[in-house]
Amino acid sequence: MPATFEVESTLTDRYQTTVPETVRRALRLGKRDKIHYSIRANGEVVLTRADIASEDDPLIGSFLGFLAHDMAAHPERLKTLDARLVSRLHSLVNAVEFDLDAPLSADDE
Repeated sequence: MPATFEVESTLTDRYQTTVPETVRRALRLGKRDKIHYSIRANGEVVLTRADIASEDDPLIGSFLGFLAHDMAAHPERLKTLDARLVSRLHSLVNAVEFDLDAPLSADDE
C-alpha cells in the first residue's frame, strides 16, 4: 500500500494559507500556478493542479466555481428539472441547426 502523507496549514485572518512544500512538490506547483478544488458530497475536498488548457475562459471558470461553492453550501436548493419543461425546451430547439465548434460572431445573421 502506498504511503500517505498528511500535512496541515493555517488560515490567516483573510482566509489565505501557504501550500505546504510537500503538497507543492507532489502537485509540481510553481509560483502563479493554479490549484483546482473538487468538493465531494461527503465534505471531502480534493486538491489537484489545475489543467491550464481547460481554462480558456476565466469567466466560465469563475462561474463554475461559484456554482460548485453554492451547491456545496446549499444542497437543499438543488432541484430536478420537470419533465414538461425538458420537453418544452426540446420543442423550442428541435429544428435549430448549430455548430458548437463555430466561432461566435458579433454580426446578426
